[in-house]
Amino acid sequence: MIRALVFLSLVAAADQPVPFSHKTHTEAAKLTCKDCHTMPDPGERAGTPATSKCMACHTAVKTDSPHIAKIAAWHKAKRPVPWVRIYEIPGYVFFSHKNHTDAGVKCESCHGPVAERDVITKEVKHNMGTCMECHRQSKAPNECTSCHEKLGQ
Repeated sequence: MIRALVFLSLVAAADQPVPFSHKTHTEAAKLTCKDCHTMPDPGERAGTPATSKCMACHTAVKTDSPHIAKIAAWHKAKRPVPWVRIYEIPGYVFFSHKNHTDAGVKCESCHGPVAERDVITKEVKHNMGTCMECHRQSKAPNECTSCHEKLGQ
């Protein structure tokens, strides 16, 4: 129980440009992570949803919301929503979302139960130790070059 409290307090919620509830979208609209967070080839990074994804529903749903009006304006201007990133892997680490999802790793393993959250905070600690422990448990490659380039290359 105490451990869960530590994970929940890793990072406070970021001040996002518009409020967004993953819980509402997964329960009411039955969306999944992959419905909105695409992984364009080669699949290393899971992106934030394009405004066109939002507007596919929000041309008819909650159209009187000032927050939806902001998204509609970004969409019309062909600009992305300026979301504040919650999870970020350092640039010196190679990480492929595709490799992990293809291996059966669920989004919740690294991001916590996002589908149950109205507000996203960093609930799961990302560091070399936690990644190596996960690799050990799943019998995945754990050599330095699995995630880091060889020195001098």
